[in-house]
This record gives sequence, structure tokens and C-alpha cells, in this order.
Amino acid sequence: MDLAKLRAQLVEHEALRLRAYDDKTGKELRPGMKLEGNLTIGVGHNLNARGISDDVSALILEEDIIIAKAGLDGAFPWWSSMSEVRQRVLLEMCFAMGITRLSKFKNTLAAMVAGRYDDAARGMLASLWAREQAPKRARRLAKMMREDREVPQSEV
Repeated sequence: MDLAKLRAQLVEHEALRLRAYDDKTGKELRPGMKLEGNLTIGVGHNLNARGISDDVSALILEEDIIIAKAGLDGAFPWWSSMSEVRQRVLLEMCFAMGITRLSKFKNTLAAMVAGRYDDAARGMLASLWAREQAPKRARRLAKMMREDREVPQSEV
């Protein structure tokens, strides 16, 4: 069988959709929308029925890390001069909230630039992100920022 022809035919019939959509309505899903059919992405890939494989998940994660790193490189060129542990903290924050939201941590970022890591950690913990959205993660990352060392989940 000619798989290239099959792929082209499937794309023609199913369409290539790079955002999740409802296969019953064809509408791209937005927060708060009610799903009527199946959660679908790509070329008719039914996420409800099959999810994704470990390999696909690893590819998506790798791409998301590259995007977060590029955002940091563009917005905060100084970030790569921090220690590896602190770089990972900033990269994880960017991964979780995106460069636009991370950029709003002005005092925290300024403290990082100045090497005032206790102040940076306090700023991280004073945020809405730490109070309401990801408190345990924020406590762990703040401790890593402050102490410049790996912090196991059990210490948080």
C-alpha cells in the first residue's frame, strides 16, 4: 500500500487541525466549551479513545522546552549565566506560565539579575501563581532558587 497516498487522502478527508477540536461540531475547543463529540487533534486523532503515546508525549515535551528556552533567550539573555539549578527553575516557570506571564515578575526577575536569590524566592512565593495556582511547585522552585540545589518533593 502507498502510505503517502493514504496520508494525503486522510488529510484531505479529515483535515489537519493543530488545535484540539470537537469532532462532532468541528469547532476548536476553548475554555468553558461543552464537548459534544470526541476531543480530537491532528488528522482525526481521537484523544478520548486513544490519548497519545509516550513517544508523542516526549516529542511534545521536547518542543515545549525548546519554545520556553527560546522565550527566555529572547527576553532575558542573562538567564543562561545563572547556575544550572537556577536556570531550570526559570525554565520551568516559563514552561508553566509562558514568557508573557513570567515577564510580569519584574521584581523577582530583577532580584535574579542582581544575584539576590533570597529576594527572588520571596517574590516567587508572593505571587498569585504560588498562592493559588501551583503552591507546592512554587515552594519547591523557590527553595531551589534560594539554595541553588536540587530539592526533592519530600522536602516541600
